Amino acid sequence: MKLFVTLTTIALVVATSVSTVSAQGPAPEPEKPVATDALAPVVQDDPDQDVNLAQPDFTLAALPTTLRLPRYKSAFRITHRFNRPVGQGDIGDFFSDAFGLDNGSFIGFEYRFGVFRGAQVSFHRTSDKTIQFLGQYDLKAQSASFPVGINLIAAIEGADNLTENHSPTLGVALSREVGQHAALYVEPLWVNNTNSLPQELVDDNSTFLVGLGARVRVRPTVYLVVEASPRVAGYDPGATQASFAIEKRSGGHSFQLNLSNGLGTTFGQLARGGFSRDDRNDWYLGFSISRKFY
Repeated sequence: MKLFVTLTTIALVVATSVSTVSAQGPAPEPEKPVATDALAPVVQDDPDQDVNLAQPDFTLAALPTTLRLPRYKSAFRITHRFNRPVGQGDIGDFFSDAFGLDNGSFIGFEYRFGVFRGAQVSFHRTSDKTIQFLGQYDLKAQSASFPVGINLIAAIEGADNLTENHSPTLGVALSREVGQHAALYVEPLWVNNTNSLPQELVDDNSTFLVGLGARVRVRPTVYLVVEASPRVAGYDPGATQASFAIEKRSGGHSFQLNLSNGLGTTFGQLARGGFSRDDRNDWYLGFSISRKFY
């Protein structure tokens, strides 16, 4: 009798457990972890946005470099060349004129934009109402198997806000980076209509010049810059424009203090040469400020 009661009790317990499970349905499966890496957007690194320690800026003093501008990014530059020659008068006159600041300046404003990978355009306007549009394309970058960088250059400039005396430019910029310490440049450029006298025809109405330049990194963020633009054929008045500079880089900013024997910052102005007086060059203090927006 006791055995019968025990078996009956066990049967009732089992039946109750089965009915409870049936009422609640099958046990839910554990949630599977979501593969968050698969859902995250893929961000591709753009090497054009990396800091190039050998080429920190898009220009030397007036000549372009081969630094690439990232696609859809931009940069601007302001140039000042003070109108007073450094050698005018004596040292006392130079200080009394606040190093030339009291005599006005020849100013340029430039905006640069990356239209697609390896290609950039710029707008440059100087205070004498000269406007230059420039297009630059990185045809071949320097690599372990190729010793130099090659950029194609095309530009058009004109006086009176690009309404007269148009001067087109075609050329090539060749660069050689020496590690992270220096960059060397050779830039053959043909500039047309450099002897732009209104209503006159002349035999030499174009200039072929070869821009030469170097930027040397002497401190982690300090550089020395030198450039010259000798004319080798065609119209070549005045002196060969040359510049010496020291510059400081701070993030996307660059400040350059320069000394030049001319005020030119466009190709046509470089082709017309620097200033000379009494068989000697006049030198002018100036500076440039540039900013990258990336």
